[in-house]
Order: sequence, then C-alpha cells, then structure tokens
Amino acid sequence: MSAKKILLIIAGLFAGLLVMLVGAVLLGRLLLKSDDPNFPLSQGIGLVEIKGMIVDSGEPVRQLRYFLKKDNVKAVVLRVDSPGGVVGPSQEIYQEVKRLAAKKKVVVSMGSLAASGGYYVAAPATVIYANPGTITASIGVLIKFSNIEGLLGKIGIKSATIKTGTFKDAGSPDRPLSAEDRAMFQAVIDSTHEQFVRAVAEGRKLPVEVVRQLADGRILSGEQAKAVKLVDKLGNLQDAVDEAGRLAGISGEPELILPPKKKVNYLDLLVGGAEERFNGVLNKTLGRGLQVTYE
Repeated sequence: MSAKKILLIIAGLFAGLLVMLVGAVLLGRLLLKSDDPNFPLSQGIGLVEIKGMIVDSGEPVRQLRYFLKKDNVKAVVLRVDSPGGVVGPSQEIYQEVKRLAAKKKVVVSMGSLAASGGYYVAAPATVIYANPGTITASIGVLIKFSNIEGLLGKIGIKSATIKTGTFKDAGSPDRPLSAEDRAMFQAVIDSTHEQFVRAVAEGRKLPVEVVRQLADGRILSGEQAKAVKLVDKLGNLQDAVDEAGRLAGISGEPELILPPKKKVNYLDLLVGGAEERFNGVLNKTLGRGLQVTYE
C-alpha cells in the first residue's frame, strides 16, 4: 500500500472521529440544554431537592438563587433527604435558604432522613414539615481520624515528616494524636458546634439555651422534633406544597416548578471524570483527609 493511500485512510479516520465528536456534543446540548425560554410563566411553587451527603453547595445554591429571581415563583419547597455532611457547604446552603426566606416563603419537606447538616440547611425555613417517622435533629459535630501506624510497622514501612509547625501534621494517620492535637481539634469542633446551635436558635426562633440542651448529637423522630419545636408540622411532600401555595396566596392546587438543568461543560466532564477516578484511588488508599462534618 502506498504512502499516499495510508495518509488518506488516516485523514478519513480523523475526519470521521471529528464528525462523531461534534455530533455527540450537539446531541448532548440538545438533550441537556438549559431551559429559560421554556420556563413556566404562570404562578407556581419552586422545588429544590437536597439528597445524600452534603459535600458541595453549588447546585442547591444555584437553584435557590434562580427561584429568588423569578417573580412568578411565589414560594419554594425545599425537599431534604440527607444525613448531613461537610460544615462549609451546609453553612452556605443555610445562608441561601435564609436569604430566600426573607423574600419568599420557604417550606421544608423532610423525607426519611434530615439529620445534622440536613437539619442545619432546613432551620431558617418559614415552615418545616416532617413525617412522623423522619429521623432528624442530630445537632452535633465530629472529626474522624484513623491511625495506621501499627499496620505500617507490620509491613515494614516507615514514614518521615518534615514540617514547619507543631500542628502541621496533626491528625496524620502515621502517628497518634498528642494531647495538644486533641485540644486543638476539640476547640475547632466546639466552635463549629456553637455556630450550629446559634444557627438553629436563629432559624427556629428559639432561645439558645433551649437548643443547646438538644444539641448533644441525639436523633429525634419527626414526632419528637415537633414536640420540641424543631419541626412545625407533620406531613408529606404534598402537604408541604399545599402549605407553600396557601402561604403564597395561590388559589387551587399550585403548579410545581422545577429548576432548569445545569448547563453542561463537556471539557469539565472529561477532566472532572478523570480527576474523580484519580481521587477515588487516593481516598481508598489514604482516606478522605481532614473533614469537619455535621453528621
């Protein structure tokens, strides 16, 4: 086969791959396109869902801000089904719910679980609904550490750390916590715990001391939480939607409005996918690192 034919074949394959890639991108954009032109114009109730561990606030915050700007969205239902998560993202969502509740009615509907950080994000809402058997509260903070020093010694691995300060390697899995380390970490979680208590007290309009008595990490059923005023009413998602409609002054059954899908950056998907796979291996090998969590 001549060199010219080989070059033509390679060029044809490259062109074919390019056409396929462009077609895939165009198809993806068509299927996942953000929908502002199709956004309902009639009055209705927005729905934002928070599911699973709270490790990133980006999407819930984007949706809450979106509904804040829409004049025809008269109230928002926040559906929470979460065991909690990382402190920072939980606090960011809390602040956005608080900002929205200052302008529009926000009704929380708790699913099977809305505990710790899941309760934190719900606290500033106008009204909180829970099922009688919802697991909620769990107002507390924790940091988890693993020590594998003994395991490393058994397989003949020794580590060395060069650091710039006493606490720079505090919590490292290859050495035990010192008394100073424990005191430092305890001060951190005491501070974040107090922030949690104040946030719940402010959101629920309860005395700080009343909340502090409940903030020992205990879980409560929805029924128990209602008895101590951490929850307002017992009911399901539809009850919360109906309540939001009444508070917003909408007659009849309110239309439920979903947020637009997030625009997809395909380069970010490719890079992010590779990063997640790489980080997944690191997490399995070394652990997730230091995280202060509401869980």
